[in-house]
Amino acid sequence: MLSTLGDSVTLSLNVVGAGRLGKSMGRLFALQGVTIAGVLNRRAEQAELATAFIGQGRACTELISLPAASLHLLAVPDDKLLEVTGALLSASILRHGDLLFHCSGSKSSLELRHAFPELDHMRVALASVHPLFSFADPERAVAQFPSTICSMEGDAIALEILRPLFEQMGAKLVTIDARHKMLYHAGSVFASNYLVSLMDASIGAYTGAGVPCATAVEMARSLAQSSLQNVFELGPAAALTGPIKRGDFATVHMQEQVVRNWDRSRGDLYHAFIEPTSKLAQVEPK
Repeated sequence: MLSTLGDSVTLSLNVVGAGRLGKSMGRLFALQGVTIAGVLNRRAEQAELATAFIGQGRACTELISLPAASLHLLAVPDDKLLEVTGALLSASILRHGDLLFHCSGSKSSLELRHAFPELDHMRVALASVHPLFSFADPERAVAQFPSTICSMEGDAIALEILRPLFEQMGAKLVTIDARHKMLYHAGSVFASNYLVSLMDASIGAYTGAGVPCATAVEMARSLAQSSLQNVFELGPAAALTGPIKRGDFATVHMQEQVVRNWDRSRGDLYHAFIEPTSKLAQVEPK
């Protein structure tokens, strides 16, 4: 319970979800002296692999088998957060004064509070801590986590407990407004997910034009890295180059049609970027 959380030695954590995020965060918390009580996954093998990776904790396949803990991490897909929270309440896993948090970028702690008013009556502290980081490889994620930017929002007492733990992990913490969580997450999607899709489209266009795949990857890498460096050193307006910046819309529209003829969905993608890029081209560099 939060009333006993004055010393990190007393902290215990249940990890609900034994995927790449759950395994990585479980180990990171264990390295800070937090006791991992239980790790839950419907597949016994996955739960056991996670506890082996973390180095401690009871592998569980059913909620009812989770041991008591003061902290509970929901490391499940966003669309399962409400379902799993409801299940934790039904199974009486959450106790008066516990702390429940998740690492979703799009869902806020407010959504849990609005869906389950009983959490207020139980004085369960709620929070969300979203690392701007890819957990594709848990081993690498744990090693590279220091200096990761993490956005935080939630109850003051929850953030008071979680902040020093994440700081000990080396995280750089930013407090955000829970009401704007979805818009915040859209920024992450643009900077990460859609950037990957753009690189895939770039490499595909190069190979579609007859460039060998390995060479196409290097061409996209070189151009993307130099462009991103310019964005972060000079600002987006100053970094923008190309036909739209030059006002050569004849080339732009001709190229759009060529891309559409090659791949319709990529043609739609090309078209979608014309208007925002045109607006950026009108911005005076700072």
